Amino acid sequence: MLTKEQPALFSPRPKSFAALMEMYETNYLQLRLLCGDLRALPSESRSYIAGGIPVQLLVLDNSAHTTTLLMTYLFDDQQRDNRPDMLIRVYHDSRQAEVVKHRCRLVNEPIKYWEKDLDTMLLCRWRMNRFLYKWTNYLRRQGHVFQ
Repeated sequence: MLTKEQPALFSPRPKSFAALMEMYETNYLQLRLLCGDLRALPSESRSYIAGGIPVQLLVLDNSAHTTTLLMTYLFDDQQRDNRPDMLIRVYHDSRQAEVVKHRCRLVNEPIKYWEKDLDTMLLCRWRMNRFLYKWTNYLRRQGHVFQ
């Protein structure tokens, strides 16, 4: 219960560390809605919808506390690069999911986080995880499911 002496509680500001932690929690929930039990996923899953592009989900590592996933589109054209693709680490105990690595741009230069200052690194992680949030939300609206 708040009193006059206690400050009001505010939602974390966008692009802050607290908001990034909330984004990780939201991404976990989004993935659960897409995939069901993340610990019980097969090593490879594909989701198909009529008139849509198939999405592939690979389980690269599965341990008691974490699961590492790779999610990407599967285009028909073999010459086309399957982007975006995202390497996602799911933390089961804290119920969070974070983008560990991604390829969204069409250039092959890796993003070097260690050469950036902390604010830029935080903003980069914010953008990557915000993209995952929007992508999983979009996939769910289209009817994709990995169960």
